[in-house]
Amino acid sequence: MSSPATIETFLVPSTTVNAKGDGPVLDIGASTSPVFLLTLDITNILEQQALDVSIYGSADGTAWSPKPLIAFPQKFYRGQHPLLLDLTAHRETKFIRAHWEVNRWGRGTAIPMFEFNLAIREVPLDILKEATADAKALA
Repeated sequence: MSSPATIETFLVPSTTVNAKGDGPVLDIGASTSPVFLLTLDITNILEQQALDVSIYGSADGTAWSPKPLIAFPQKFYRGQHPLLLDLTAHRETKFIRAHWEVNRWGRGTAIPMFEFNLAIREVPLDILKEATADAKALA
């Protein structure tokens, strides 16, 4: 059962993009866990194109990390793609945002088109402890 402070929202609400861009800033300073489950859901695309989505962090919501904290592998198709964001080594991070790049090649229009959203859910500490204990037992 989730506590009221648990983060569960969209890092990028459902959107249609045809150029690179940034999602809204999300304040994660109140989170109790440094681990988050990200789910990239690509709902519509054109053929012969690629989507790159990465996550940047900030301590103050203004100055952003020069390199992404994590990035999804390049995507070409519809579907849901999960990824764990572990900020254990980045405890100073209080804000995050998504950045995307799009690319199109081949026939048809040269303008890429992706419809997607990016959900974020805090992984509760008790689940992390249980998973860690299970992993150690299997090792």
